[in-house]
Amino acid sequence: MRGPPSTRTPTRHDDRLIIHFDYDCFYAAVFEAENPVLKSLPLAVQQKHIIVTCNYEARRRGLHKLQLIKEARKTCPDVIVVLGEDLTRFRNASKELYNFLKSFVWSQKAERLGFDEVFLDVTDIVDYNLDILNHISLSDSFFHLDRTDPTVGFTYDASVFAGNTFPAGSERDEPQSMFTSLPTTDTSEANGTDRLEIRLRLGSHLAQYLRHQLEQQKGYTSTVGISTNKLLSKLVGNVNKPTNQTTLRPPYLPTSGNAKSNVLSFIDDHDIGKIPGIGCKLSHKLRSYVLRREPQFDEGLVWGGTKENVKARDVRLFPGMSSEVLNQVLKGPGSHKDTGVKVWGLLHGVDDTEVARARSVPRQVSIEDSYLRLDTLAQIHKELLMLASSLIRRMYLDLTEIEDDENVLNGDEDNKTDTIDKSRRWLAHPRVLRLTTRPRPPMRADGTRSRTFKRISRSTTMPSFVFRLADSIELIAEKLVNEALLPLFRKLHPEASGWDLSLVNIAVTDMMETASDGKDGGGRDIGRMFRRQDEVLKEWKVEDRDMAPSQHDIDEQHEAEDDLEMISNDYENEHQLDIWKGSEDDLFHTQTTIVEDESQWDSGDDESHIGDVCNICGAIMPSFAMIAHERFHLNPD
Repeated sequence: MRGPPSTRTPTRHDDRLIIHFDYDCFYAAVFEAENPVLKSLPLAVQQKHIIVTCNYEARRRGLHKLQLIKEARKTCPDVIVVLGEDLTRFRNASKELYNFLKSFVWSQKAERLGFDEVFLDVTDIVDYNLDILNHISLSDSFFHLDRTDPTVGFTYDASVFAGNTFPAGSERDEPQSMFTSLPTTDTSEANGTDRLEIRLRLGSHLAQYLRHQLEQQKGYTSTVGISTNKLLSKLVGNVNKPTNQTTLRPPYLPTSGNAKSNVLSFIDDHDIGKIPGIGCKLSHKLRSYVLRREPQFDEGLVWGGTKENVKARDVRLFPGMSSEVLNQVLKGPGSHKDTGVKVWGLLHGVDDTEVARARSVPRQVSIEDSYLRLDTLAQIHKELLMLASSLIRRMYLDLTEIEDDENVLNGDEDNKTDTIDKSRRWLAHPRVLRLTTRPRPPMRADGTRSRTFKRISRSTTMPSFVFRLADSIELIAEKLVNEALLPLFRKLHPEASGWDLSLVNIAVTDMMETASDGKDGGGRDIGRMFRRQDEVLKEWKVEDRDMAPSQHDIDEQHEAEDDLEMISNDYENEHQLDIWKGSEDDLFHTQTTIVEDESQWDSGDDESHIGDVCNICGAIMPSFAMIAHERFHLNPD
């Protein structure tokens, strides 16, 4: 019997195929790609005074992420530490890998998450290959990567999964319906599971192919998850790391032989804070509700770690738990009214969020930094200036493109200037500037302070001077701090002192795309169109200039004159040049007269209104001009 809507199991939609890529040790891998010698050495990337990531050789020797540099050097004296404060190289590498993976996706549904993760919706390419799959000979299958070219693709064995699966099982233990034609519409529980299984197999082989191409062509390894939504594909990829892949196998729904689906078996073992979509704030509230007390936190530099182990099953199976209860538990300032419904779905492995289509510009650009202590206005001004400079550089990188000016179009590389305003154009103009801070709570009497993740923000209209590409970054950054960011800071913290900040973030958002030639732009770029018109139309350009006639033209002209002379002589013999006698009946046509078909014209006038015709030369003109024209023939000199 079905329960009330609030406690009912969320409806699953497993008609998609999502692949999640997570690049292994990405920051370290970028340095290794620049210098392959580092791959065999312990390598750590430093930001501030901690290790943000390290390669697997360093991890084998006892290093780990978020470790203090001093401790890392003690643990592994041979470690090579490189600075990773400048994110430019990581951002560029991330874009390159993203564009590479996106090129294989027919639907262009490729979503980048941070620098090192990418979601691919490959539903259409998998379903296409499923429809043409030869189920009689699954082991000799060919995966087509191009609808129009049947030779583009790779061979694979569709009777088995590629890589690992969860739960692990015998690959050859298949239902008999796997080797027969599968229905396009699920008509039974068994057929639905069978079709989902074969789709996941095809997805696993595509994922393996892309993973190998990424390593062979770009030099980066990755960990991959394959499932039917973003939540499951991201989580299942973590089961076998690094340089591996895992597919979550069916059944995704409870069956008659198994009261619990593989989805719930997989999700239930995850800590509530490890489920994507449930952040620090929500997981803290859920832990407090289930434990009936405040959870204990780990000590250390990074906030959010907890000693309490509250798993997804603990929340899902908590007495009386439902989506309505979650709405009450998780409500708060700024929270969405359906937060509980969303979390209830995540606890059941349900996530219907779409993989976003590739965007030409990001939704926002932001820069932030964290601090052990930031409590003076001089420090604030210094940090805002550094963050503003980094933000503007990010904006130039993400929101502008190189524009082909007239010199480049005409091939004149020597005359091309290096000034920013002539070499770049804005793809989008952010309309909102936002400043966010995270103040620490005051100290308690015992010298401790409570943990908090609360951020406060203020926004204002984006100043137009930021878009002056001719000005230097330093000049724009200083002006932005003095005229916009410091006033926002004073609104956030009106008190003269006493604030202690652990984080500062600057962001630009609400992008308004500019005119461009592409379909994603905000209209056509008329200015660029006029600047390019000479280059675009040069193939059809007509030049009015004098040219000496060729011998061929001269010969043709002489032949035409001879023919005309012969016709004139014949006419003179027949009519004896009776120039005074004119009649419409005497209209004649020579080889040089163009006779137009009446059907090609729609003047609305009767043919008799055209005018008189000269009996000598055949010229047509109004009647009042004929007398003067005849005098012309009488006086040729």
